[in-house]
Amino acid sequence: MANASRQVLWEYWGTELKRHRENAALTQEMLGNQVFISGGYIGQFEQAIRRPQLDVAIRIDQALQTDGFFERTWRKLIDDQRYADYFAKVVELEPLATKICEFAPSVIPGLLQTPEYARAVYIATNPFVTDEYVEEKVTARIERADILKGATRPVYWAVVHENTLRCLVGGPAVMAGQLGHIAQLARERKILVQVLPCAAGAYAAMTGDLRLMEFDDAPPTAYTEASFSGTLLDDPAVVKRAQRAYDLIRAAALSPEASLALIESAAEDFRRCARTT
Repeated sequence: MANASRQVLWEYWGTELKRHRENAALTQEMLGNQVFISGGYIGQFEQAIRRPQLDVAIRIDQALQTDGFFERTWRKLIDDQRYADYFAKVVELEPLATKICEFAPSVIPGLLQTPEYARAVYIATNPFVTDEYVEEKVTARIERADILKGATRPVYWAVVHENTLRCLVGGPAVMAGQLGHIAQLARERKILVQVLPCAAGAYAAMTGDLRLMEFDDAPPTAYTEASFSGTLLDDPAVVKRAQRAYDLIRAAALSPEASLALIESAAEDFRRCARTT
């Protein structure tokens, strides 16, 4: 789905190229001569068969006097590597969602992560990357959480496994801050969070990471993720099954009040541990 979405955007890029070229009364060959490529290449760009290099996109802007449009969209489509291809479509849909429900069996959901927690996760899974790479990923993740701050924020409901509260990510101080952040969002009624206790048994095995999104003017979608891969699902029958799985997990979780008490208790445990280390 993400790759299909990216292809649609390239088709839009090509359509805009053709529109601006024709408005400038240029043939493909004429434009090609101005940007030092063949007219055939221009045709392939317009049909989204071939993708241009950045220097070509810049020269196209200069030739068509489009005020950097083709360079900006090129950077958005190619040069922005903050999100994996399989997750890019989810990021596009998040600001449009009216409701987001998540189940996180092992790691705090990205929309709820603090910078310190996110940084620890990225370093643990990418131990050989540069600091610049880590900070770029962390910034992108924290920027996504802005959708929970506005007046038009979606209804956000998360179920996290108790293991996510106990797993020491980044050290006691980081965990204290992370769980405190979740508790604050819950107390401000910006999110609703429940904890699936370890005692619930096999419910966590029903699915991996699961996200459900609802929209005003589009059918609901489901997104599932495993290590290094993710799948956006829009088949109504499959989405319905995912919703049923989420409902069963939510039914087995602690109440919101008991969940908040457990989160705050775990945060206090980590704070005490941080003070003694």
